[in-house]
Amino acid sequence: MGRVGYVSHPAYERHEMGRSHPESPERLRAIRAQLESSGTWSRLHQVAPRRAERKWIELVHNSSYVESLERRSPSIGYVSLDPDTSMCPGTLEAAYLAVGGGLAAVDAIMNHEIDHAFCAVRPPGHHAEADQAMGFCFLNTIAIAARYLQQQYGLQRMMIVDWDVHHGNGTQQAFYDDPTVLFFSTHQAPFYPGTGRATETGAGQGKGLTINVPLSGGQGDEEYRDIFQKVLVPAAEHFQPECILISAGFDGHRDDPLASMALTSQGYADMTAIVLKIANKFASGRIVSCLEGGYHLKALAESVDRHLQALLEN
Repeated sequence: MGRVGYVSHPAYERHEMGRSHPESPERLRAIRAQLESSGTWSRLHQVAPRRAERKWIELVHNSSYVESLERRSPSIGYVSLDPDTSMCPGTLEAAYLAVGGGLAAVDAIMNHEIDHAFCAVRPPGHHAEADQAMGFCFLNTIAIAARYLQQQYGLQRMMIVDWDVHHGNGTQQAFYDDPTVLFFSTHQAPFYPGTGRATETGAGQGKGLTINVPLSGGQGDEEYRDIFQKVLVPAAEHFQPECILISAGFDGHRDDPLASMALTSQGYADMTAIVLKIANKFASGRIVSCLEGGYHLKALAESVDRHLQALLEN
């Protein structure tokens, strides 16, 4: 049985962008309630996040951008950074702790306290670019965790699997010309944020290490399993990653209101099992999974539960 860490913090629920915004604190409460009712919660190892230090954040983000977030953080009300992304008084601390949650998960895995980790963090991160907040995201937790693994622990080859229904433009940008990071994304297209074409395959020394699989909509468990087996597995076999990071968005679920894919919670368990098999073969089982999207509360909670159960069954 795999030892699975669960990263959470009350500050993650103190970030909100308005009562009707789909990326709400209720998402984390729904996940926790589902895990407790199913019995999964008692099988998890709790991992406490820390507030991420600027030096780690600035491995991915420009210092001027981080300073602008600190300068614009409001003491009351909201500050809008793009049409659907705004800061409240709790946002910046939540974002720093979300990044720190990814770092704490890495530490716990590398110190052999756990085998895998799921970071139930908010705000999400994969749309955040080096100098821009967008798409509900402020700091790119998964990209920073990958750089931290390389800098702090000396691992070289990172594989990032992004199965959120929206393309992880920020993560792709961070590693587009980097030969040490394989970025694999399945996403609906054409769709927000408009990036992630199949022809976007990397640049320079990173050419061929960005793999985008845009999907038209309506694809479900069987199609995703097929893509993972026929595209991800051969790429991983060639690359031989030393750690796998998952941008775990659950908005590809058939019930999600923001997209039009057809995955079920079982589909997320199936994808997890495929990634886990790769991790066991090449990466000593090391998997760091971070919450991204997923906006139907019941579908989100059940999918996270199945994701964690698949990790526990290792």
